Amino acid sequence: MLRLFAVLPLSLTLLVAACASPAPEFMGASQTRISRDGRDYAVFHTATRAEVVRLGYAGRAERQGMLAVMIDVMAEATGCTPVVSSIEGDTGEIRGRIRCPKR
Repeated sequence: MLRLFAVLPLSLTLLVAACASPAPEFMGASQTRISRDGRDYAVFHTATRAEVVRLGYAGRAERQGMLAVMIDVMAEATGCTPVVSSIEGDTGEIRGRIRCPKR
């Protein structure tokens, strides 16, 4: 029984790290997964907004510069330009407006 309690936290951490759920406004939105610098991100986007969710744990030292990477990931996944002044969130999740070229 004690062994179960030792394994359970690790199992739950791995389960949560493997999946990403979008904010309610992005339910049904397009989803793209991108790996950058050994880290995985899930990007959910509509025609005008996008959300980037970091998958997995990042220690404090690893978070330096991560917001800039997440904005780059947003642009790469959507093919659009993020409106940086609209970006809200932290190194776990950001969302904001995007400007897409007319097709």
